[in-house]
Amino acid sequence: MKIIYTNQNKPIYQYKVVILLLLMLMSLSACVTARIEDNRVGNTGINDGEGIVILAKSYHLGNDTETDFIKCVSSTISKGSTAIRVLPTNTFKDLLFPWFEPRTAPADTKSLANLLIRSQVRDVFQSQNLRYIVWLDGNTDSSGGGGSMSCAIGPSGGGCFGFAWWQNDSKYEATVWDVQDTKNEGNISAEYSGTSFMPAIVVPIPLFARTQAKACKGLANQLKIFIAG
Repeated sequence: MKIIYTNQNKPIYQYKVVILLLLMLMSLSACVTARIEDNRVGNTGINDGEGIVILAKSYHLGNDTETDFIKCVSSTISKGSTAIRVLPTNTFKDLLFPWFEPRTAPADTKSLANLLIRSQVRDVFQSQNLRYIVWLDGNTDSSGGGGSMSCAIGPSGGGCFGFAWWQNDSKYEATVWDVQDTKNEGNISAEYSGTSFMPAIVVPIPLFARTQAKACKGLANQLKIFIAG
């Protein structure tokens, strides 16, 4: 190998080795596995102008579904050639305060039917032309992991060296209630798992397994198919 020296008498190939290693690390991709299942109980369908609302169900279990995830699913469903109109969650709750607050929200379709007897509640559903309530439950957790990384700062600079990894798991379930027939039409479950990496040669480079973003897209697209029937 022919070595060419710079004016500072440092071999250029050393820099090439570092750059090559960085490029190899950046080429790594976090692998994500997915599993989506739907359990249809009844027949669904939606007419032009009809809409849905998406709510967090997990407060019944003492575990709040992430607000950002609900916004993501709502946004994805309301876009594209097969878009379905979605009434914003906060707008829906404001219109029906206090009946859909955590302590008063219906826990099943029988409770929903009893709630719809109230003229104020029924009028809001009719004025907003809402056909379905979608209850979302679940969360994203980080678990496991390993590796080691060390960082140091000296007179000539600083940097990090090492490799770390951890597991990301996103598990969500959507239950679809038909307001018109006050029936539970079924549910869809989505499970996404992946491993995130953080290699470091001078500078740490995080490579995230974006399981939550993928779960949002997968669940939203499946909900479109499910609701359209």
